[in-house]
Amino acid sequence: MKFEDLFKFITVDPKVRFGKPVIKGTRVPVDLIVGKIAGGMTIDKVMEEYDLTKGQVFVALQYAAKIVSQEELVFA
Repeated sequence: MKFEDLFKFITVDPKVRFGKPVIKGTRVPVDLIVGKIAGGMTIDKVMEEYDLTKGQVFVALQYAAKIVSQEELVFA
């Protein structure tokens, strides 16, 4: 999926969650979803806890992957 296409499912609004990217139609931020999965929570548990579909969870992961791939890494 192209980065631009992700914005059909992700929204950024300064009035919602201080402008953090969230799943459209929710107040669930992308970083929360990624953090929960990185911390060991299963996708099914994330879906249950935050009332999300599997597609919404995967879109959050795709969005995070695209953002990270665009970042310039700085090594000390």
